[in-house]
Amino acid sequence: MPGSPTARRRRLAIELKKLREEHQLTCGQVGKELDWSGSKVNRLETGQGRVQPSDVDALCRFYGTSDELRELLKDLAKQSKTRGWWHAYGSAVPPWFSVYVGLEQAASGLRTYECEFVPGLLQTADYARELHLAAPAQDPNDVERMINVRMERQALLTGTGCLDLWAILNESVLQHTIGNAKIMRGQCEHLLNMAELKNVTVQVLPFDAGTYPAVGAFTILGFPDQEDPDMVYRDGLTDAVYLERPEEIALYAKAFDNLRALSLSPQRSNDLIRRAAQGLY
Repeated sequence: MPGSPTARRRRLAIELKKLREEHQLTCGQVGKELDWSGSKVNRLETGQGRVQPSDVDALCRFYGTSDELRELLKDLAKQSKTRGWWHAYGSAVPPWFSVYVGLEQAASGLRTYECEFVPGLLQTADYARELHLAAPAQDPNDVERMINVRMERQALLTGTGCLDLWAILNESVLQHTIGNAKIMRGQCEHLLNMAELKNVTVQVLPFDAGTYPAVGAFTILGFPDQEDPDMVYRDGLTDAVYLERPEEIALYAKAFDNLRALSLSPQRSNDLIRRAAQGLY
């Protein structure tokens, strides 16, 4: 079963939509039979807001599911109401990013491409602090809490049942000085240390790699259960985009494979990162 409230809510939404489609009904038709609006059924199937176990019970009885499945889905609804550890940080984790943190906690693997900055799971505290301080309209009181969240997220790479991370960095990430030379040297050395982990692979896409798709930064999240399909995450200053359609996932997976093929091998990438660190002394 998915390991975070966010992932449980997503799994529940997937199962409810599957049940409706198996009966070849629209959201409006289901809503009419239950004296609900069609938009309410749609919200339940997209994981928007909290789901009441009583609503899940009503849907399962309408679809004629087994008692076992009905109780399982009701349990998912109950568990989706719990709060993740990151909620304790309040405004330091905006709602649109809270969704990602919850999904990340349940993921078994991440494939990420970054063209400007080091991925959050591989950042040092000093590097992260500079990025947060540079953000427009940033509340200074939230900065340290944001850094704490980022550092706590990184436990996924070293804890029990650790996350598999495959990160591709554009070479410009190494040349873009964040803060000062000392911070960048520490960041490069941290990248090298993290790349030694068996579950972490770091590649650098060099400037002379040639032409490749202009995709921008993105992350593909994979989950341990086959019932939970992959998802693509892209973010901005104030919001994020979550892509789940199979055709979208396939395009990003192909783009990642192309970027991986054009990138330096992990060993040669480490050599380049090491030279970048030495050049900053």
